[in-house]
Amino acid sequence: MKSEFFKYQAQTTTHPLAMEISHAKGSYIYDTNNKAFLDFVAGVSACPLGHNHPKIVTAIKKQLDSYMHVMVYGEYIQKPAVELTKLLASHLPKTLQKTYLTNSGTEAIEGALKLAKRATGRSEIIAANKAYHGNTMGAMSVMGFEERKQAFRPLLPDVKFIHFNNEDHLLQITTKTACVILETIQGGAGFIEPFNGYLKKVKARCNEVGALLILDEIQPGIGRTGKLFGFENYQCIPDILVMGKGLGGGMPIGAFTASEKLMDLFQDHPKLGHITTFGGHPVIAASALATLKEITESNLIHETLQKEQLFRKLLIHPLIKEIRGKGLMLALITLSAEVTNSIILKCQERGLILFWLLFEPKAVRITPPLTISNDEIIKGCQIIMDVLDEIQHT
Repeated sequence: MKSEFFKYQAQTTTHPLAMEISHAKGSYIYDTNNKAFLDFVAGVSACPLGHNHPKIVTAIKKQLDSYMHVMVYGEYIQKPAVELTKLLASHLPKTLQKTYLTNSGTEAIEGALKLAKRATGRSEIIAANKAYHGNTMGAMSVMGFEERKQAFRPLLPDVKFIHFNNEDHLLQITTKTACVILETIQGGAGFIEPFNGYLKKVKARCNEVGALLILDEIQPGIGRTGKLFGFENYQCIPDILVMGKGLGGGMPIGAFTASEKLMDLFQDHPKLGHITTFGGHPVIAASALATLKEITESNLIHETLQKEQLFRKLLIHPLIKEIRGKGLMLALITLSAEVTNSIILKCQERGLILFWLLFEPKAVRITPPLTISNDEIIKGCQIIMDVLDEIQHT
């Protein structure tokens, strides 16, 4: 299988981890030798209820028995999609009530950028340095990392970049600006939180000049930071909210939410302002609905902050400079990229899955399922500490 994997399936790097998967359940992934790997990554934040959660599996199977794809997005009334968007609205501010369902986070970013241009009649977009919003052409245009996008230029024109958390740069937001797009917590840059009311100040500046604020919650959303959405931690309500990853419970999904007035602009001038064949797919929507219900009806969101403190208590080591992030969106910042690489690779050998971040080579990603137990956290952290001690003494 490994040789066929490299021969027939396109790769994203020259060195994928290439672990051959047999099955997964709860907080564990199993390879074809039936070796168990404790998962501290959750599919890069995409599996908030762990693997093969029974409520998700039941919802998917039930929907499969009724129907799968029947029509392109937005034409037929399909109960899972309606119930999902209604439940989202019930947990969001009154200015965020109408949701467009897509197939991925990056597609949702594309829709959000288009909506901002349509609403304002402006073309300028302001994003942040070291931002990551996806890898399609529009989303790549607002990626703040030239090394990863220079080979694909020309991209969207009229995109400018500011430094995240730098208030002096807010004057670059002007009456020419259609929107400012920011991650609520910068992901690829190293799980950097906004501070000193930064997001509120960005929103205030947007209001002054008639620009829209798009917040990308693809990583921090769906309960990962101790709130259902990360923006709730910073008292800043965006004009357009983008979701993905964890919303699907392990199935591919994206979504963007705005006011009814804004979202209805896609209906006319021109018609079909944003279209997709498989967005709102009933099986995916059923999975997302089961995921959202479980997260909002249980204590999982509250428990993320308790589990964060357990991680911070257990992961104290001379090779760890700091732990960034909030809730179960954490990044260990080590002394060097070499240390980080050693931790991730050695921990995998010992049955613990960790991963990298896109733009911060010294970061170790820790984004486990929200359902992870305290015992599993203790077990995984002990593996990390053992590896750190080994690295320190070699």
